[in-house]
Amino acid sequence: MEQYHLQNRPNREITSGDEIYQILKNGKYAVISMCRENEPYIVTLSYGYDPESNSLYFHTSKFGLKLEFLNINPVVCATVIEDEGYVKDVCEHVYKSVVFWGNMEVISDIAEKRYGMSVLLKHLEEKESVIKGYILKSENSYSSMEVLRLKITQIHGKAGR
Repeated sequence: MEQYHLQNRPNREITSGDEIYQILKNGKYAVISMCRENEPYIVTLSYGYDPESNSLYFHTSKFGLKLEFLNINPVVCATVIEDEGYVKDVCEHVYKSVVFWGNMEVISDIAEKRYGMSVLLKHLEEKESVIKGYILKSENSYSSMEVLRLKITQIHGKAGR
């Protein structure tokens, strides 16, 4: 995975792969930007991070604007932010963020859909019963949704304060 380096504020750059991993591990949603021809589109989705494949998994409806955009152009840019807030009277903001690029793919294989949903649920949920109950649903439940995988190809991190 290529790491992009900050040009204008190198003192804020996060270069540690472990720190970047922690931001992705701790985050709950990603803001994803897409483009078709000259038209931009941004959407916020909850995700699950799979460090072994360096991918994020999402689920969505089988229909919608994001799928229309991804069908034309699967290359996306996204961000995950750990925001601890603005510090009043100091004129600073405490945060860590990662910006990453990659290819977003609609998963068609039921076994990989199950895997993607297990990654997402284990990332977001605490109760094992909730996770197992959802993952063990029938193939019909998986055929009524889409599971997306964003394979990260380039990433950089930044921190403030």
